[in-house]
This record gives sequence, C-alpha cells and structure tokens, in this order.
Amino acid sequence: MPQFEPQLYYVTTRTKGEAKRIARALLLEHLIAGANIFPLESLYWWQEKICEEEEFALFMQSSKANFARIEEVVKRLHSYEIPCIVSTAITQGSHDFLQWIHENTKNNDTK
Repeated sequence: MPQFEPQLYYVTTRTKGEAKRIARALLLEHLIAGANIFPLESLYWWQEKICEEEEFALFMQSSKANFARIEEVVKRLHSYEIPCIVSTAITQGSHDFLQWIHENTKNNDTK
C-alpha cells in the first residue's frame, strides 16, 4: 500500500456558491476530507491587463494521490477558463488531524 501523503489544496472561485458546489462534489466522492471557504480580493494578469476581482478561496485537505481526480472535478464544475488549482505538501501537523484526513479520503494513487 502506498504511503499517505497529506496535501493542502487551494482553488479560487468566482462565487461562494461555486466554491460550495465544488467542495460538496469532492466530499461526495471522498476526494477531500474537508474544505474551508474564505472571501478575498485578487489582482492578476488576464488577457494582457491587470484585473481586480472579489473571489473566494477554497482550501481543502486531501492526499497527494488525489490530485488528478480533484483537478478533473474542479475543471468540470468551475466557471473559469483556467482555474487556479494548486496543492502543497503538509509536512507537519497534528497527528490526529492528519489521521482524520487519511481516514476520510479515498486513496486514488495508481502506483
């Protein structure tokens, strides 16, 4: 069995409803253990101009093995042409919390 590698996923969305819809879809498939949604202001380059928008940040706890499937679901449900979908390793954390992530996510590693 492959080793569990916890990850924190970050996705930005146009609306809070879109963030909730994405989180619920990922939860139903047990691709994430949980999600947090925060309002934010974003400034970024798009089509050769600087844009400034209100967005919502979606932080999700899962495993490295689930990246491809999470990306697929997010792209299917997202309204942006190029959605922000990134992850970073959780290198330290409460043992109990990391165990909770592991117990509440499927392991989609194909190794």
